[in-house]
Amino acid sequence: MLNALEVVTTVVVGVMVGVEFSVAFVMNPILNALPEDSGQLGHAHGGRMLGAVMPVWYIGSLVLVAVWAIAGWHHHGTGLVVTAGALLLLSVVMSLLLLVPINNRGKTWTPENRPEDWKEQLHRWERLHYVRVAVIIAAFTLLVAALA
Repeated sequence: MLNALEVVTTVVVGVMVGVEFSVAFVMNPILNALPEDSGQLGHAHGGRMLGAVMPVWYIGSLVLVAVWAIAGWHHHGTGLVVTAGALLLLSVVMSLLLLVPINNRGKTWTPENRPEDWKEQLHRWERLHYVRVAVIIAAFTLLVAALA
């Protein structure tokens, strides 16, 4: 049963990493290359769509890692799993304190109501997102290493 939990957790976290990686390195560059109104509207729609899904995914991943750490407490690799859990917790805290407030504003913007500094706010979100992606990649790497 522990093996199944390890694999499911690693896959769930890995797919989450893939989504966030593609947001950072595929979707955002595409949206940023569109004409101003189209790009901004695309970012707003993405913020609404992913803003509804990703909290469940982040918390679910954290819960799965915690269950793995508890269930496998006396097994090899538990330190790696605990460290991965700490990194996922950091990513949740970063999200709540830094990224979600910007996303919550951005997902309501239209060309008619966006603030003067909307591009600066979007670029701040993108920079913070790169850091968050690095954190969750590190957590995923530790989970993969714990499987060995």
